Parts: sequence; C-alpha cells; structure tokens
Amino acid sequence: MGEARLEPLPPRSWPAEMRDALAPLTPPVPRSADQPKGMNLLGTLARHPALAGAYHLFVAHLLYRTTLTARQRELLVLRVAAIRGAEYEWAQHVVLALDAGLTRDDVTAVRDGTGRDRWTTVEAALLAAADELVADARISDATWQALAAEMSDQQLLDVVFTVGGYDVLAMMLGTVGVPLDDDLMPWAAPLQ
Repeated sequence: MGEARLEPLPPRSWPAEMRDALAPLTPPVPRSADQPKGMNLLGTLARHPALAGAYHLFVAHLLYRTTLTARQRELLVLRVAAIRGAEYEWAQHVVLALDAGLTRDDVTAVRDGTGRDRWTTVEAALLAAADELVADARISDATWQALAAEMSDQQLLDVVFTVGGYDVLAMMLGTVGVPLDDDLMPWAAPLQ
C-alpha cells in the first residue's frame, strides 16, 4: 500500500462529534482483548464525523443485527476484501472469521477463491454471490436460487447489503490508503 492520502487523526485530535459517531459500533457483547481496534480506520473517518456516524449505524446492522450467521457474514466480508485487495479490511476480518469458526485453511481458500467443495451448498453460493455482486452488481439466477432455497428474504437482503457495505469500505480504504495498524499486522496477507 502506498502513502496515506488522508493521514488518520490520532484519538486526541478527534472532533467531539466523533464520540456520537462511534456509539453505534458498541458491540452487544464486549470485544475480546485480542481483536484489533481499527484506530487508523477510525482516525480517517474522524475527518468526517457525520459520515462516520451514518456509516457506523449501517455497519452496526451488518455486524450485530444481521440475519446471517457470523460465519456467513465473515465469508462474504473476507471474499469482498480478497477480490478488492483490501488489506486493511482483510486483516480486520480474519480475526472475526476465526472467532466465527472458520479455520486458517478456510480463510486461505476464501482469499484464493479455491476449495469450493469444502463449503456447504449455501456457503458456496454466498461466495459466488460476493464474486458476482462485486463484478456485476447483481447475483445470477442460479446463485440466487441456491441461496433462496435455504435463506429467508431478510437473509437474502442482508447478503446484498453486507457485500455492498464492505465493498464501499474497500473502495474508501484503497482510495485513501488507510495504513495498517500495528495490531493488524499479524493478520495481513498478500492479496491479489
């Protein structure tokens, strides 16, 4: 990754409005101490607290109130990060994926787009949906049918919005050049 186009603000320099912008991200269950904190991402978003608050409200649904399982959500997020080469997003979500029950081999397979036979039918369809949405902004009929056979209408919508929400984040991370935090370094992997 190149140099940051917008240098993340250190927490002591965040505008007062950033406190309200962070409120939606308070998890229902306290985070484990080993989960990365994402300070460079938050420090970049601190440059626009109104936008940060709106995005955090949206992403809080994707993280804490989604109808998808944590495993399903992390398959989607990791695949988006891999496709987009979003190293920051990838590193942040490898930790969450491992917490959600994915193995390191699963994570590697998601990154490389391989091993589709290792997944359940719905998991394979989720990965295909992420590929299709990022490439074409549309889930194919065959993938939709595979998902719809096992998922509710709410879950289907959460699939689309999870991919879209994390695709937008990947765009921002890549455009702005948000640098990896030190606590993300162990989870970074070469992408693309």
